[in-house]
Formats: sequence, C-alpha cells, structure tokens
Amino acid sequence: MSTNRDILDRGAAVFTPALHVYHPLAIERGEGCRVIDREGNSYLDCSSGLAVLNIGHNPPRVMARVAEQLPRFVHTGGIYHNESTTAAAELLTSVTPPGLDMLFFSNAGAEAVEGALKLARYVTGRQGIIAFSGAFHGRTMGALSLTTSRSRYREHYHPLLPSVYHVPYPYCYRCQFGNTANGCTFACLAYLEQLLRCQISPQEVAAIIIEPVLGEGGYVPAPELFLGTLRRLCDEHGILLIFDEVQSGVGRTGDWFAAQGYGITPDILTVAKGIASGFPLSAVVSRHELMERWPSYAHGTTFGGNPVSCAAAIGTIETIRDDGLLPRCRALGAMAVDRLRALQERHPVIGDVRGPGLMIGIELVTADGAPDSAACQRLISECRERGLLIINCGPDRNIIRFIPPLTISDAELAEALDIFARALETVIEE
Repeated sequence: MSTNRDILDRGAAVFTPALHVYHPLAIERGEGCRVIDREGNSYLDCSSGLAVLNIGHNPPRVMARVAEQLPRFVHTGGIYHNESTTAAAELLTSVTPPGLDMLFFSNAGAEAVEGALKLARYVTGRQGIIAFSGAFHGRTMGALSLTTSRSRYREHYHPLLPSVYHVPYPYCYRCQFGNTANGCTFACLAYLEQLLRCQISPQEVAAIIIEPVLGEGGYVPAPELFLGTLRRLCDEHGILLIFDEVQSGVGRTGDWFAAQGYGITPDILTVAKGIASGFPLSAVVSRHELMERWPSYAHGTTFGGNPVSCAAAIGTIETIRDDGLLPRCRALGAMAVDRLRALQERHPVIGDVRGPGLMIGIELVTADGAPDSAACQRLISECRERGLLIINCGPDRNIIRFIPPLTISDAELAEALDIFARALETVIEE
C-alpha cells in the first residue's frame, strides 16, 4: 500500500500550490474523533475537518441516512422536488433563531455569503455592505471583497466588489484603539458611527455582515453589548444584519447557532461547514417576509440542496438533537477552557484563551506580547508527532484552533489536552 509520502508526492504533481493542506499526512479512514493515516498511525483529530465534522468522522446516523438515499437517486438539479431536500429544510429551520424560517440551499460557505449579499441588495434596493476587519467570509469574488483576515488572500484580485466598507472587529485582546477589556470604550462602535456620518449614509447601506465569533481571523467572540448595539443600529436605519455562522454554527458554540447564545436574531443567517458532516451543503436562511421578495430567477443553483447532502444534514441535526450534544458541548468546552487557562497561568507564551463551547482560540505570544507565529507552528508539529491534529488561524497564524467534535469522549478530551500540554513544554524548552 502507498505511504503518506507517496500520496503527497502524487498530489504535488496534480494539485496547484493554491491548494493548502495543513498536515503532511494522508488518512486512510476516520472514526469519531480519530483518523488513521496510510501507515497505520492514529491521531486525535481536534481540527474536525476545519470545523465541518461537528459529530466526528463517519457518524452512524448520518451514514445510515446517506445509505438510504444513495440507491434511490443522487441529484435533482432544480428539475423536481424530493423528500430529503424538503425534510432537511424543515429540520434546519426548526433549529435556527426565531423567525428565520425560509432558506435557499447551496453548496459551500462562500456561496451562502454570496447569496446573502444578493438577497440583501435585492430586497433593500441599496448597495452598501459593511464588514469587519479580520473577517473571513470566503474566497469567491463577492465574499473575498468582505474578507480581511489576511491581506494575502486578496493579493492580485483587485478591483473587488465596490461599495464594501470595513470597520474594526471588537477584538478586545488586541484592541486597535489601545483599550483594555476592563477599560473598553467601544471605540469600534464609534468608528462605525463615524463611517455612517462621513463615508456612506445609513440609507445607502443594504447590510452589515459579521461573524458573531470571528473564525479564521482569530477565534474571537464578539461582546454581547457590541452585537446588541449593532442590532439596534440596524433596526434604526433599516439595515439588514447578517450573521455569518459558517464556522460557529450547528452546535459548535454549545447552541445551535451563536446567535441564540447571544439572544440576538439576525435578519439573514449563513450556514455551512457542520451542517452535513462533510457532504457539501450550505444555506442562506431568513424570514418569509424577506425571502418572498426574492423572486424566481433572482438566484439559482444546480447542485445546491443535493438530496444525498440533505440526507446527511438530517442525520447530523438528529444526532445533535437526540444525543444531547449541545449541553455536552458546553460542558466539554468549560472543561477544556479551565485546563487551558491553568496552562496559561504557568506559561506566558499563552497570551489568551477564549471562545464558547468547543470553538476555542489559544493565542500564543512572545515575551513582549507580540504574536508568536513560530511557536505556534512548532506546537502544531509537535502535537502531530504525539498523535494530535490541531490547526491555526489569525493574520499572524499564532492562534491555535481547538475544535474537536462534539462527540469527543471525556477520556479523549483529556488525552488531547495532555498531549497539548506536553507538546507545549517541549516547545518552550527549545
């Protein structure tokens, strides 16, 4: 059988370097929280396929739903209706924030963001879009116009979508205005208000789009007061509030969606990643009153709402609901944060530990508080050598994403944190 290196070498010959893969190994199979590579090495996967495998690899109920659908048919292409796609839509809208009860299925997060922008512009008749610094909304041209988690993602693609404005995200650990958490003045909100006074009037803004928990940009949960104020500002000016929950949704934060944990309902919600346990599916979800103003042919898809992917979505939602994984996620997240903050007290290289549920960011810093990208990369490599797969994020790639499946056992979580602690000791000693 071919080795990891064989697969990597073959891939290098056929895949463009634009395709980024975090770890130099090729997996042979996955089960729950573990993957086995081509050479039989076992790893705890605390990357969850980039926050996609929220209920782990090869989840039984999802696989059963898919196996039931596959022999019947695999594609409809918008030519006819089918039970799986309709049932998935009904089930998803039963767990979204209150009032978000109509959707459009597509295939990936960037597509959902594109759809949300089109919906907002269409129904408001306005063009302006306000996004936040550090955000990652995707790599298609409209979504990329909103994305500022790293400047390199935007290199050589200008000009991008016009009438897009960026304001600071409330990243309290690295406040752009020099405030501390205890002395926060919400200068970022003042910046937004100044933008609406000086650059674009509120009457020309179709939507404000925000990740309630910043994803690729650093795993930063927005303060509740900030999001509440944003909701009121949008209501005051007739601006649609879009929550991009591609990464934070489907149980990842301990609620179905982070919006519910905050008690704030957006006008439009984007969903992807964890919704179908690795099968391609995403959705734009909104209220009837908005969706019904988006007429036939204003948007479309060939593969969106694929019946096999929708069968997987049904199995995913049923598993989270019936197995009590939301409270489980909150409990496991609290356990992990406590352990990580204990490490932080002993090791100043950990500057911050943050995040709800099992969407935890661990920021690594130098002695003077600067981002420590090198230590982060060494830690990732050391963890892999010890059997733990984690990935990073942030503009300086100095933040560990700790995102195990919601189905991880207590023993597996303890093992993962033990490996992390030992790897950290090794990195510090280097």
